[in-house]
Amino acid sequence: MERNLEELRESFRSGRTRSAEWRKNQLISLIQFIHDKESSIFEAMYQDLGKHPVEIYRDEVGVVLKSAKDALCCLQKWMAPQKKYVPLLFFPAKGEVLSEPFGLVLIISSWNFPISLSLDPLIGAISAGNTAVLKPSEYAPACSSLLASTLPLYLDSKAIKVMEGGADVSEQLLLHKWDKIFFTGSPKVGRIVMSAAAKHLTPVTLELGGKCPAIFDYSSVHSNMKVAVKRIVGGKWGPCSGQACIGIDYVLVEEKFASELIESLKRIMKKFYGENSKNSTSIARIVNEHQVERISNLLKDPKVAASIVHGGGSIDKQKLFIEPTILLNPPLDADIMTEEIFGPLLPIITLNKIEESIEFINSRPKPLAIYAFTRDETLKKRILFETSSGNVTFNDTMVQFLCDSLPFGGVGQSGFGRYHGKYSFDTFSHEKAVLQRSFLLELEPRYPPWNDFKLKFIRLAYAFDYFGLLLLLLGIKK
Repeated sequence: MERNLEELRESFRSGRTRSAEWRKNQLISLIQFIHDKESSIFEAMYQDLGKHPVEIYRDEVGVVLKSAKDALCCLQKWMAPQKKYVPLLFFPAKGEVLSEPFGLVLIISSWNFPISLSLDPLIGAISAGNTAVLKPSEYAPACSSLLASTLPLYLDSKAIKVMEGGADVSEQLLLHKWDKIFFTGSPKVGRIVMSAAAKHLTPVTLELGGKCPAIFDYSSVHSNMKVAVKRIVGGKWGPCSGQACIGIDYVLVEEKFASELIESLKRIMKKFYGENSKNSTSIARIVNEHQVERISNLLKDPKVAASIVHGGGSIDKQKLFIEPTILLNPPLDADIMTEEIFGPLLPIITLNKIEESIEFINSRPKPLAIYAFTRDETLKKRILFETSSGNVTFNDTMVQFLCDSLPFGGVGQSGFGRYHGKYSFDTFSHEKAVLQRSFLLELEPRYPPWNDFKLKFIRLAYAFDYFGLLLLLLGIKK
């Protein structure tokens, strides 16, 4: 590990990763890797999670290809210095911001989307000109092995390395000094990463989870009930059988509409996954036996079990399967409502009025995403301005992750930092301010000895600059 890290540091010190040519070549090679190894990715992901090729392409292959191609197309623009306004007090002068790479970065990815959550951040690190270590999750061993054995054949192996292993390898990596750490995973491990980074004052981006609610305002969306429910089912069981940080964790609905919502959910689930979802090839499997046991334990509380209104009967630890399950009003202090479910269980929580959903959400840790199915503009404004979350999506689920023009990231316990598109480039870059001045027009009142005239001059100078800035904002050139 020491030799590998020193080789990476030397590659960065050589300066070659800073060039646009190197960055573009790596992105082109990464795109080629995805094209060449698509079938291998399908096979590895089926081994690890039982995902169907359509789901794999939608959530993994397509995501990485789109991200890499966008970065390749926009790289020159992202790298260009940004000209900035300089106050008249500094005249003659010019200011700009240069995006420079941090250096050696560590990317620790998650198992639920083992390709996209590994390569999407790597695209940002490469675009910004860094050297990088990618540590894939050991809980997706086939995907981890694929990345470790084939990615070095495509990318600059002296600047980008894949290091496999379990928690012990992650612990060893975190002992070293990094210039940036990007972690995707649970809040529990996120705290460990942040604690290790603090010893070296290393900047960290944490992409964590949270209990993401879906507000279902039946009164305003009942005319589009079928579409809305399809999107809820897709946002709960579609992405990796509920094992997704931005998947729906629970649904809030007015009590009088709960039974109709549940019946609609059951109809769509049957359409998507058939009479017996255990035989369906369209729903992924739970990642390992430990997770099957953890999720099934959430149902062992007698009060929770009593709230099951659909499913809950078929749990196969050997085949890593848990039947999609709906619960109505489980106890709010039960583990299923206090811990992130990260599995195919969906609690439905009823309210007297849908506006109460805002207070309900605010009484809990800030979620990574809030989904709200509503046409009520007043309710939309209240959700936006009276709640806090990593992101808000109205009338759909999950699709915000695919929109590279929007930043993706959490707030509070759901993480901090952002990435996707230009935001990935910014996350792995230091924005260096550069001010260039001339030796002309020296203002003597800036220097001692002080007197009343100099105080008046400085007051006037600051006031004049505010006036000049106002003119600039009005489109009048100074």
